[in-house]
Amino acid sequence: MAEEEGAEESEAAHETARSLTSARAELERQELQVMLGGEYDRLGAIVTIHPGAGGTEAQDWAEMLLRLYLRWAERHGFKSEIADLQPGDGAGIKNATFEVEGDYAYGYLKAEAGIHRLVRISPFDANARRHTSFASVFVFPAIDDKVEVVINPADLRIDTFRASGAGGQHVNKTDSAVRFTHLPTGIVVTCQNERSQHKNRAMAMKILRARLFELEQRKKREELEKFSKEKKDIAWGSQIRSYVLHPYQMVKDHRTGVEVGNTAAVLDGDIDQFIEAYLMGVRRRDAEAATA
Repeated sequence: MAEEEGAEESEAAHETARSLTSARAELERQELQVMLGGEYDRLGAIVTIHPGAGGTEAQDWAEMLLRLYLRWAERHGFKSEIADLQPGDGAGIKNATFEVEGDYAYGYLKAEAGIHRLVRISPFDANARRHTSFASVFVFPAIDDKVEVVINPADLRIDTFRASGAGGQHVNKTDSAVRFTHLPTGIVVTCQNERSQHKNRAMAMKILRARLFELEQRKKREELEKFSKEKKDIAWGSQIRSYVLHPYQMVKDHRTGVEVGNTAAVLDGDIDQFIEAYLMGVRRRDAEAATA
């Protein structure tokens, strides 16, 4: 119709472009629903970051990852809240736990669980040598009250203490921080970001429920894998991605082979292409398993 009207800027051409854009958006929405069709994918996420061995260098890398994920959440319009943040010795962080609220936050961020590797010239090395650092990322679904997780009060040891680090005079002068220890599993959850001990207790319980839920799910997966011919790697126990800043610049996901040269953008939260490639790979693997 546009050709018959003899003008590229015809109304028919504009209408066709609008229709294509709308169709593409609907296709992407449907593909997303298929890829994020897991039972808990639509929930929010609780993320914990730990530096590997290496002191200040690894702790700085953990803080870089924390910033990356907070920027990613901001890009997607998700709300993020830090529950616990332990400053490092001189720089970086010893660990961090934060919650990301929003539809499908867990479905996306579960792709990030694993070991992340950084290669760069260390800013903490007076001889400007190249260092390799590691940090682990754990992701749990922020389960709601509809999912039953039974926690016996007798199995909990609850300690209160004064928060450390920045947070204002009130935070540091009252026993507002809490630590939950789940005795049967040894899981320890600390929350000290809020001024109110009541709020810290509520957040700590939410994180504990999520971690216990994930533990049970992992046990079930491991039981199923006993009957599988080919045992799969546990995602959080394997190196999933390398971020190389020297002698060249590249970020490569080892599970999918996706490579990106713009490391600055990735470290600023632009990780969607890695997440989508991983989810597509999981979708293909599940489809192949279903037809095998």
